[in-house]
Amino acid sequence: MKSFDVLGLNNNLMSKIKFLGLSEPTPIQYQAIPHILNGKDLMGLAQTGTGKTAAFVLPISHQLMKIKEKRSPKSVRALILAPTRELAKQIQDVTKSFVKGTPLRTGMVVGGLSINPQINKLNKGFDILVATPGRLIDLINRKAITLEFTKFLVLDEADQMLDLGFIHALREISKFLPEQKQTMLFSATMPKLMSEIAATYLTAPIRIEVSQAGKIADGIKQSVHFVIQGDKSNLLERLLLENKTKRALVFMRTKYTAEKLMKFLVSRGFQADSIHGNKSQGQRDRALQGFKTGTIRVLVATDVAARGIDIPAVEFVFNYDLPNVVENYVHRIGRTARAGASGNAISFCSSVEMKDFIDIERKLNLRIAIAGGERWEKITDGISKKKHSTKRNPRKNNRKKSISFNKNITEDFDALEKSQTKRRKKKRRSGVRIKKKAI
Repeated sequence: MKSFDVLGLNNNLMSKIKFLGLSEPTPIQYQAIPHILNGKDLMGLAQTGTGKTAAFVLPISHQLMKIKEKRSPKSVRALILAPTRELAKQIQDVTKSFVKGTPLRTGMVVGGLSINPQINKLNKGFDILVATPGRLIDLINRKAITLEFTKFLVLDEADQMLDLGFIHALREISKFLPEQKQTMLFSATMPKLMSEIAATYLTAPIRIEVSQAGKIADGIKQSVHFVIQGDKSNLLERLLLENKTKRALVFMRTKYTAEKLMKFLVSRGFQADSIHGNKSQGQRDRALQGFKTGTIRVLVATDVAARGIDIPAVEFVFNYDLPNVVENYVHRIGRTARAGASGNAISFCSSVEMKDFIDIERKLNLRIAIAGGERWEKITDGISKKKHSTKRNPRKNNRKKSISFNKNITEDFDALEKSQTKRRKKKRRSGVRIKKKAI
């Protein structure tokens, strides 16, 4: 049996680990902690929900506790960069739980909150600072923070930073960091641009891959409903009613549709709330807290907020809108089946999302079980064959023949047929008017 005792952590941290009820390290913790304690740069690839945060917070805290010098004003000894406010808050909470009662001073600077209180707190400096890239650059430009004394740098969820366009912000931040530092990069997936980040920040890194990058946890049961876009809300309502006592997380592509769906669910009697970029930090924190305590049973979210949600009791994840990036699908459904539990990931796929769905299956090398409807490519193939097999005879009446479609045919095809018919009728009417005028 693996144990924290053999990893070389000090007594202070070991007592905290036991107090928090952590019996044995996860694979990423067991492999990463010794290398970080030895001062090696590290690239850790692991599924979401595998304890990556403790894998870097524990060894960094161990090494900081050995430093006896006083902190310089506005300085940061360990900098942890996170792509979203929610993830930054989660990391900060985990860090606090491990260093509470020690001399280490921790803090968090993120957008969406007043910058002045953050500037005031930075005057005394921090041992560990969790930050989002945008707010950190604001503070650097105001000369409210210095990174010249930074000894440890962590890039958490680095793939999400790329998705959100933070590559330029990371390049800017790197200019203010000292060359001599220990750097750690953690991610659940490995997109192509990750090599650029690794080359910029890491020196001869140790690569740890406890599972294949982008691999989905074994405890997640995946399924898909092929459904008309306009029927998704009714389908979601039915599935939520069938599992009314369960906690569900619903993912949307845009802030507008997330808010609209949340209001629809509330009107149907569900205890629902939403988190997205248009919400203030206070509103997002209250929604997450309500979801954790159970007063909110359904939380509607966008991808930007997905990385900060670490709630063990999420039984259902719904992909109301399919993501157009495969890595986002992995991170979305990774919000369920946390820490070895089981969960359900249910996707809704309209005809226009079929390409995204095929990409997900192909890149993840899986076949998702069909829970409702029929795969759209089968329907479109059937329509195509029917059209090709029916030859039009110009000598016969040009009246449009009715075609019996499958009951799951999309509104997209119906709209196309209607628009084509309307144009043909308009053309015939205009031809009649021209003939009458000529006579």
